[in-house]
Order: sequence, then structure tokens, then C-alpha cells
Amino acid sequence: MIRKNGPIDFEINAYTSSSVSTSINFWTQDRHTARLVFKISKDGVPLPLAAVTGKLVLVMSDGSRFIRDINIIDRVEGQAEYILSDQEIKHYGNVQAELNLYYANDQSMSVHQFSFNISKSLIDQDVVPITEYYVDEFEALRAKINELYEESIQTIDELRAKFEDLEKIETKEGAKAKVAAALAAAKKYTNDYAETPDGAQDKADATLKKAKDFVSEFQKMKITTDSGMPLISIKDTSVSILDAIINNGLGQGTFYAIARSKDLPNNRSFRGFFHMTDSTNGKASFGWVYATDYVNNIYTNYLNNNVWSGWDRLLTEKDLSSTWNQVTLVTGTTKHFAGNPLKFSIRLNSLHLRGSFDGIPANDTVIARFAQKPSGTTAFGGTTVGSYGTARLTLGVDGSLKFDGLNANDNSKVTRIEINEEIPLW
Repeated sequence: MIRKNGPIDFEINAYTSSSVSTSINFWTQDRHTARLVFKISKDGVPLPLAAVTGKLVLVMSDGSRFIRDINIIDRVEGQAEYILSDQEIKHYGNVQAELNLYYANDQSMSVHQFSFNISKSLIDQDVVPITEYYVDEFEALRAKINELYEESIQTIDELRAKFEDLEKIETKEGAKAKVAAALAAAKKYTNDYAETPDGAQDKADATLKKAKDFVSEFQKMKITTDSGMPLISIKDTSVSILDAIINNGLGQGTFYAIARSKDLPNNRSFRGFFHMTDSTNGKASFGWVYATDYVNNIYTNYLNNNVWSGWDRLLTEKDLSSTWNQVTLVTGTTKHFAGNPLKFSIRLNSLHLRGSFDGIPANDTVIARFAQKPSGTTAFGGTTVGSYGTARLTLGVDGSLKFDGLNANDNSKVTRIEINEEIPLW
């Protein structure tokens, strides 16, 4: 969509001049293209516009007055816009304007008064606009009254179809007079109040207050369904949870994904929460995700300009203050040395091994199996006791600890293997 932008930066404080004269100039032929773009800041940083309704007051050079809702395009960065309507752009001359903000907690403030110009295009030289008044809320009221009027006409038509003796009904002057009086009163009410600035302003204020009271009682954007279930539920292992969150666009919410869904940090089922901002073409480009698997591992992932940072697991108190546990050896392969049995501990996403085992198993024998698994097969060494030398062991991606063999001065004299090793699990 092509726009003719008029950017305006406002710094909210009590020291700036009462009105800013901008160099913005539109033309009466700028239909659907004349766009005011507001960037609002306070104390040098963008002013968040959460739970805010913006109103723009336009006073034209011919006395016409319009009170319009603005469109907030970025609530985090304090950005809003207003596109002048066909009715407004035809009122050429200097325009006095004021931007006001109304908060859900009954606070309000005048952001700034400013002015801009609308020049008369050559093609409009013979066009003289008529003085107009327009308030957004009461155009809706006008539409409702017109709707009631149309319903009255429809009711009369239905009576005409039902009753053959319609002429006798219509000749009852009292009934006809009441119908005519009701229609006249409805039209007069519309003309007198919907277009009178003072009356419209009072009703606009009352309507706005009711809207604020309503918003304050309910969450402005849902994070669950009406029944409390996650907004996004993935039950297909071929579907990416990250794509689903991006495609959800702006806002926040909860999600659920079954085990082995695409783009999860591991193969477990996950529940989590997301917050997305800066939607482009209906898709988010910035945001973050918190996800928890069913054994309470917590992961985060950050979306920055359409690129995910990757999952990071949050370390718990258990990770930071781990204990030593005796390794369960596969029966019949070897046994613990009583004076220093083989033990393991998990700390900062690493598997630590220390201690020793008696008896030398056959080469390529799996002597233990761990629930903790490295992302790649890891080979490491142990020290032989009984004859000087080394033993080779590997921890596989399936968690199996395997004895590969040894190399000592005299292999026949080796009685046990000492291990002191740290193995990364990422």
C-alpha cells in the first residue's frame, strides 16, 4: 500500500511549547495516502502503549472538527498512525491537531498539539467543502438508529404481506401518527446529537469510560483458550512448534507439543509460554519462548529478527550442587574395588566419573549403562593397577560405558582400572 508519510516525534514532558508547527503538507488529492506517523517517547526512551486508546482531534481551517481513533502499530516501541479520510483531506488550509492518550486505569494525557497544512490541488479549485463534525463513537450510534429505522420499515412490510385488509389498518390515523412521530424522533435524535460536537463529546467520554472499565476486568489478549487449554497444541511429530509460534503473530500464549515434535530441545513432550512482537505479514519477527519437559527441565529460545538463537537449558539447584552416586555395573562383567568404588556425578551438564573396578573384562564389553547420554561417542583413558599402563574406555550416545582394552607393561598382572574423568553431555 502506497502512503505519503508525515512523521512526527513527540517527547512527553511539561516543558515543550504548547503547539508544534510541522512542515508536513498534504494535498486534497491525497486520498487514502495521507498518513501521520507518531513516535512517542518519554525520558528519551519509547513510551509503551499497552492498555491505551489514542484519540486525534482535527480542527480544520473552515471550522470543521473531527475526533478520530488512531491505530497503534507498535505498543512496545510507542508507535501509532492515522490515515486522513476522504472527508478530512478535502478541507484545505492549516489544520490544528492534538494527540491524546487514554489509559485503562482512567488516566489520560494530551501528548501534544501540532499543526500541518493541506494544499488545494488544481483539480479541486472549484470545490468548496462543507463544514462537518465527526466523532468515531457516534457514527456507530447513527448506524444503530438507522438500523432500527430499517427494522421498522421491514415490520410494516411484513404486516402488509400478512393482512389482506391493510387499507383498514393504515386508515387508523392514531397508529399512523405514532409511527410517523417515532421515525421523525429517531431521525432528529441522530441529526441533533450525532453531529453536535458538545453532545457528541459528552457521549464519547461516557462510551470511552465504559470501554476502559470493561477492559480493566478482562485480559486484553488471551494466553489460553476459553476452557484453559493451550492456545497452540501440536499433536503431529512432523509439525514445527517454532513455526507455529511465529505464525501465531503478535501477542503471547501457552503451547503444548507431544514428544518428538519438530524443533523441540529433546524428544520429550513439552509445555511452555511464548511472547512475540513486531508482526510482519501476520508473522512475528522478535520474541522468546520458555519450554518445560515432563521431567521439569526448562529451556529458553529467543527469536531475533526472524532468527532463533537455539535452545538453552536453565540450570537448576540440583545441577549446581550435585552428589556422588555409585555406578551400577552390568552383572558378570566386573565388580567395584571396595576401597574406592566407581562413582558418578552430574554437574553443569557434564558426567563426572571417579573410582575403580576390579577384574579385567573382555575387550568391547559394556560394563555400565547411564541415563545421561553425550551428543557424540566419547573416548577416554584409565590407569592400570598391578602393571603400569593405560586402559581405553568409551561412552556411547546410547549411554553405554564400554571397556575397549588395555596396554600395560604386563597385561596379565593388571588387577583393576582407576578412572578420573569429566565427559561433556552437550
